[in-house]
This record gives sequence, C-alpha cells and structure tokens, in this order.
Amino acid sequence: MKMIRYAFWAIVGLCLILIGLANRDAVTVRAMPEALGDLLGLSPDLQLPLFVVIFIAVGAGLMIGFLWEWVREHRMRADARGKAREVEALRREVDQLRGAAAGAKGEDDVLALLEKTG
Repeated sequence: MKMIRYAFWAIVGLCLILIGLANRDAVTVRAMPEALGDLLGLSPDLQLPLFVVIFIAVGAGLMIGFLWEWVREHRMRADARGKAREVEALRREVDQLRGAAAGAKGEDDVLALLEKTG
C-alpha cells in the first residue's frame, strides 16, 4: 500500500514539474483593470511565471473549498458535541445509580435490581 502511495505522489510531482517547465514564461498579474488603474493613478501589477500563478490559484481554490466545507459542517459538529455531552452525563448518571443500587452490600447489579422489584 505504501508503494502505491509513493508511486501516486511521484506521478503528481512529475506532473507538477512538467507543468512548471511548460509554463515558465512571465505573465503580468494585475490587481485592477488598466482603465481603473489609470483613473486612480495607481496600477499594482506583478510579473510572475505562469506556473506560479497556476499553483497559487489552485491553492487558493483548495483553501476556499476547505473553508466553505468547515463552515457548512458547523451544525453537524455542534450536534456531535451536544450528543457527546449528553452521553457523558448519562454515563455519570448510570455510574451513580449503580453505586446507589449496590450500596454497601457489594452486590451484583442484576441481583440488586431483582431485590428492589421482588
């Protein structure tokens, strides 16, 4: 299984290297359109290799997707925390009832319940 995982990541790495080599040309990344930049008197732009722009865009898309899912699953995580608290409270209550039913006699739980009902 580890060999398959290593082979997969080797193929992914090779693909990324090939994409980087094929897209080495510099591109201009602008923060705003030229007309608006000329109007405001500032034109923030950056010269980057195309593969860097591609990798940044993919990374930003992944981060936005992860954040979106984390926000979407908030209700499910809150419900799970509530259920866990409820289970722990019930577990404490059962332990307390077992201790009270057995009392100082040190009896078995089933025997103690049978004596109570009989």
